[in-house]
Amino acid sequence: MNRRNAIASLAACALAAGAGSLLVGCFDYAKDFQLTDHNGQPRSLKDFRGKLVVVFFGYTQCPDVCPTSMAELAEAKKLLGPDGDKLQGLFITVDPERDTPEVLKGYMANFDPGFLALRGTPEQLAAVAKEFKVYYKKVEGKTATSYTMDHSAANYVYDTQGRLRLYTRYGSGAQALASDLQLLLKQG
Repeated sequence: MNRRNAIASLAACALAAGAGSLLVGCFDYAKDFQLTDHNGQPRSLKDFRGKLVVVFFGYTQCPDVCPTSMAELAEAKKLLGPDGDKLQGLFITVDPERDTPEVLKGYMANFDPGFLALRGTPEQLAAVAKEFKVYYKKVEGKTATSYTMDHSAANYVYDTQGRLRLYTRYGSGAQALASDLQLLLKQG
């Protein structure tokens, strides 16, 4: 399903639910998390009310999907112009074993200094992944530290009220994401 069809489907869901705005009540998952950011501060979605929030699950040693997704998010923020300040990018690691706070902080600096990386214990990660319906699995490598992580690749987009409004698949591009974010900002 392409982005425009996803938005149309979600709008139909909202109308069927009798909601006056796009998607209220359509998602019954990905409602919140309790994780620690790369600065050591406990975080939840509530901390970002008033901003659009884009959440992506990945890991810092990912060779392609994760850096591409984060670069697209950073570009979408730039495309928003002055409204870019109303966007919070969040990267949740699926590899807390290697993705220490220091590693995550350096990784985020490659994309946007305002983006935050979040991590938790393996048990916290499992609970958040279940809540967000995210798949992840360690794939052993030739050495104990050369493993990779298979994982879902998508963005969870929240409006300024903290409601999940869009689920966008990997590879849609910065311009499409920026357009969707602009629509959400217009809706309030």
